[in-house]
Amino acid sequence: MKNTYFELKTLENDLGVKAGTLYRLSNNINSHYRSVSIPKPDGSKRTLSIPDPVLKHVQKRINDVILSTMNVSVYSKAYSFGDSPLRNAIPHLKQKLILKLDIRKYFDHVTYPLIKEKVFKDDQFSESNRILLSLLCIYNESLPQGAPTSPAISNILLYDFDNVIGEWCRQRNFVYTRYCDDMTFSGNFDGLHPIDIIRKVELELKKYGLFINRKKIQSLHDGQRKKITGIVVNDKPNVPANYRRKIRQEMYYINKYGLQDHLKKTGSKQTEAEYLRSLLGRINYVLSINCSSEFEVYRTKTVSLLDALLSV
Repeated sequence: MKNTYFELKTLENDLGVKAGTLYRLSNNINSHYRSVSIPKPDGSKRTLSIPDPVLKHVQKRINDVILSTMNVSVYSKAYSFGDSPLRNAIPHLKQKLILKLDIRKYFDHVTYPLIKEKVFKDDQFSESNRILLSLLCIYNESLPQGAPTSPAISNILLYDFDNVIGEWCRQRNFVYTRYCDDMTFSGNFDGLHPIDIIRKVELELKKYGLFINRKKIQSLHDGQRKKITGIVVNDKPNVPANYRRKIRQEMYYINKYGLQDHLKKTGSKQTEAEYLRSLLGRINYVLSINCSSEFEVYRTKTVSLLDALLSV
């Protein structure tokens, strides 16, 4: 049974935050964020809006106390406990045809009115609490990438959409999953053209003021490499060969020249510790998708180098 928040005092008690603090934050929300740019795999930059410690604490409380109790569709494979790129990819393993769609600038188009209507609904919250909570979860009138509340909101918001699309697909004997703004459809598509799926998705997204990014539509057939959320699904789940090849190359040069000389030769601006942590993260990612004795050796070597470096 979900808690209801028709009284400000109930909200205040459950969050463990004074009402005055909540209102002060909501009245000047943009001043409590800073922007950070991080590199994306394609070389471009992603801008994250990071809340300050006070707002972050409040958002974590909203997430843990309220958002975590709300329904998320079984078709959503990101941000909930146990979800991962692998869990999103496995349902599409060995499928004949795969269609990949992307919601255009999803977080930017999730606005205050949409959050208030679809997340903090009037059957659970008073109007004043709906307004207050919605304001505490936005930045520049949209959903900030970097706030603790944003992942859960992105899933809760599309609960009905996911179920409508998922059931529509199930009745036609093909598979649907969504990983944040990436939607994947797979199957034989007997008697159905990908454009039929695209039109159905566009029709349902329009109800939310959202749109498909038509530049990112991909239709993958037999004979092509089929990659979903970074995982190849033609036969068994695996990280793309070029990703694994690059790690092998780096480990070869580290063994041949040593860590310092390797970083000098590549012109890396990372410290040795930063580089090793990054390398270890990439090795662990490969191992999380597919067990490999080769990459277990790489992990042991990298951990040993990092431990030796940090013990000096």
